[in-house]
Amino acid sequence: MASLWQPKNWSERLAELEAQTGDLKEAPLRRDVRSLGKLLGDVLREQVGDELFQLVEKLRLSAIERRDADAKGDTARANSTLQQTILSIHSLDEKQAYQLARAFAFYFELINLAETNHRKRRRVAHELNPSTIPQRGSLRGTLRRMKQVGYTAEQAYDLLGQLRVTPVFTAHPTEVARRLVMFKQRRISYILWRLDRIPTAPERLEALERELMAEISALWQTNDVRTERPSVRDEIRIGLDYYEASLFATLPRLYGEISGALAAEYGLKPAPADLPIVVDYGSWIGGDRDGNPYVTPDVTREAITMASKLLLKHYGARLQNLFEQLGASTRQAPVSKELLKLVAGYVKQFHGTEHETLEQRFAHEPVRLLVICIMIRLGASPRSSVPFSGLPTLPHYAGADEFQHDLCVLRTSLMENRGSRLAELLLDPLLLEVRTYGLHLHTLDIRQHARVHAAAVAELGDVQRVNEGGLPKQLSAQTLELIDTVRAVAEIKRKSPRAIRQYVISGATEKEDLLRVIWLARMGGVTVEGREGDPGLKPVPLFESIEDLRNAPRICRDVWTSEAYKPLLESWNCEQEIMLGYSDSNKDGGMITSTWEIYKAHRALHDVARECGVKLRLFHGRGGTVGRGGGPTHRAIYAQPFDGFNGQFRITEQGEVMNWKYSDVVLAERNLELMLAASLDALARPDAKLQCDACLTGILTPEWEEALNELSETSYGFYRSSIVEDPEVFTYFEQATPVVELEHAKIGSRPARRSGKRNFADLRAIPWVFGWMQSRHLVPAWFGVGHALEAFAAKGPEALALLQQMMREFPLFIDMLRNVEMALVKSDFGIARMYAGLVKDEELRERVWSKLLAEFERTKKMVLAVTGQTELLATNPVLARSVRLRNPYVDPMSLIQVELMRRKRDEGETDDLNRAITATINGISAGLRNTG
Repeated sequence: MASLWQPKNWSERLAELEAQTGDLKEAPLRRDVRSLGKLLGDVLREQVGDELFQLVEKLRLSAIERRDADAKGDTARANSTLQQTILSIHSLDEKQAYQLARAFAFYFELINLAETNHRKRRRVAHELNPSTIPQRGSLRGTLRRMKQVGYTAEQAYDLLGQLRVTPVFTAHPTEVARRLVMFKQRRISYILWRLDRIPTAPERLEALERELMAEISALWQTNDVRTERPSVRDEIRIGLDYYEASLFATLPRLYGEISGALAAEYGLKPAPADLPIVVDYGSWIGGDRDGNPYVTPDVTREAITMASKLLLKHYGARLQNLFEQLGASTRQAPVSKELLKLVAGYVKQFHGTEHETLEQRFAHEPVRLLVICIMIRLGASPRSSVPFSGLPTLPHYAGADEFQHDLCVLRTSLMENRGSRLAELLLDPLLLEVRTYGLHLHTLDIRQHARVHAAAVAELGDVQRVNEGGLPKQLSAQTLELIDTVRAVAEIKRKSPRAIRQYVISGATEKEDLLRVIWLARMGGVTVEGREGDPGLKPVPLFESIEDLRNAPRICRDVWTSEAYKPLLESWNCEQEIMLGYSDSNKDGGMITSTWEIYKAHRALHDVARECGVKLRLFHGRGGTVGRGGGPTHRAIYAQPFDGFNGQFRITEQGEVMNWKYSDVVLAERNLELMLAASLDALARPDAKLQCDACLTGILTPEWEEALNELSETSYGFYRSSIVEDPEVFTYFEQATPVVELEHAKIGSRPARRSGKRNFADLRAIPWVFGWMQSRHLVPAWFGVGHALEAFAAKGPEALALLQQMMREFPLFIDMLRNVEMALVKSDFGIARMYAGLVKDEELRERVWSKLLAEFERTKKMVLAVTGQTELLATNPVLARSVRLRNPYVDPMSLIQVELMRRKRDEGETDDLNRAITATINGISAGLRNTG
């Protein structure tokens, strides 16, 4: 039988891949989705029988019919179809429910892989078409716009040199994918990519399809639901996997893209290795102990060790390749005097030992001998067809600078002696990596809550007694753990000074929160001040609540003008990092107020920094979901205050989105390019120099600021009174969402609550969003928006016109409303009504439900009015298509989840029941491409 991917002719397939618009452009995605669906159906029949397959089809068709009836306004048919579906689900046993949920979840996993492959496909298609105008989200597009408004090549290069983008990887309490499952998904993705090759023989297509079928079968037979909660070590390993999966290979390609963009737009031709470093990486995994008792000092040590071992293994492979490729003999090509001198210095240490034969063996190959010495200093050993009798011992590199120096000597020698191609191809990628990763791979942040530091300082007493070595007889376990943590940091920094540089303080509310961390760090033996070779340890206050965001500028002014703090700033080159919390501010004040207060704090902090002579870098704690401050990264970066960006920022990359962004080289490169292009755009602001109606200058007019102040005040009051201060909402939330079931899902190592109390304040922002997302309410992403917009627009036509103007011209407002629009589309109050039925108190249920539904409808109406659209996502057909494609498959899983939750609460929990509920959590997460 011919492969599902066999074309009528290869010219047609090529036309699909080259198409820039229209149905032809989307044809490959439709084929992948259709074919993967058929293969999954075959696997289901083979693995569990035709009965399950028929149940899947029945539920899928019922969901399609219900949505079709809804779209046509046929409420009676929609309700009737929904009730019939509920009755059929009610008769399922736990095993059937589990298998059904898995089947739908598998479909989404395959759909996600198909969509991801299509993104890669469109990236390639764009690169193949020389007539395509560079997109604004690309580096070429940004540089072209800068050139149009008069930026010279030198100015553009200087601005590029000011950029430093740092993705910070975090473990995620609602990341659903197991590591083993991720590996299998990557293999399926690789096969899909191979199926795109043109041309491919029919026999090879059939073989690839068989491989695909086998991988899907293997994935079905793999336990996707964890039997126990992952350890922090598991999370560390998952985070490190992305380096081997994509990031190591991405870095040279990214700098090649930058070099190519500069050449294409400005005629500059810098070698990638000579470009300024614009990207590096950070991690919280193994360092973030705020509310996670499993992140111990030993875990932090292990996180550092695992990262270093992975990097040294990678460097070893790079150097092995150099050893094999650079076989130049001095009889064929000369080498530099500096290289000979460097090698002689190493060889001198061999004399008088049995290793003198090494010098003799490579007497005419000093380049290879130098590579061997470099490997030895890294703790690696070269492999050779002729075994080495033994290798000498050389001192390990004390820092990355020494390693880089030796590589630069080698590169210069190659460049000076007709080896430029070899240097660019073989050595430059390694040099880029050493400049980026050092010897530590990424920085590991330490994070702890301010109240833990305050309690420790209170227990430890006065500083003089501590400095003399005396400790109080009785210390709490919490304080002892904190002391062990700072001692571990001191130990790590003595060996690898650059591996830990930031100490993030959650819940920072005053100047003393920073000073306590410094005091405790010094007490534990940490050198806080920066010095040569050691950047020191910088306290990074995290401002999370609305009140804290408003107080942040004042607190920072107090700190930066403090006589005790000024010497530290000077030792850090007057650099200070501040973190802004998106998740908790959204939970605390709602979407509009969170967005606006972060913007104002951002702007004010830069103003204060300029006053105090501080070089400020902001750390944006954006979540993966809209309800936690997530959304398209490029749009959000450009939406920063016009005069509040210096080109440098750090940004959290949550576990739930890392697999979508960094599982593949093409995706990782595109994601990083988007961030760099947006940063360059936000720094250069070429639109501000253009005179056109469609220009997004980013300049905030007084009229817009006044409007946003009013919108925020109105929204905040309504959100606080309707959600935060209404205890009935929290009761409804706990009963009408699967937030309690999150504990049984064994998804992440971190507990859902800070202290185990069952109240709004103690609940973390992540499970707050998780519960509303799973139950299809998505309340945090839109509640209060409709009320505020309606109240503002009620002042008259001019007010609505002003909002519409902001929607056309002000990036922050555009970004916020587009994120709200996306959340509204993912919400489904028809399904949410089923979850509401789980609330025991009928009167409470109706009061809260009616309030949520009314605001949902009001928000939808006002978003359409402000955007001028007749339907949601009218300007984003790709996303609209994806949502339409997914909904008929998400709906049955939601209904299964509701039924299983009802049984658990009525009949008590069992392992099978919890397992089946977890399968629905995984499936809904995959379907909505969001967890929490």
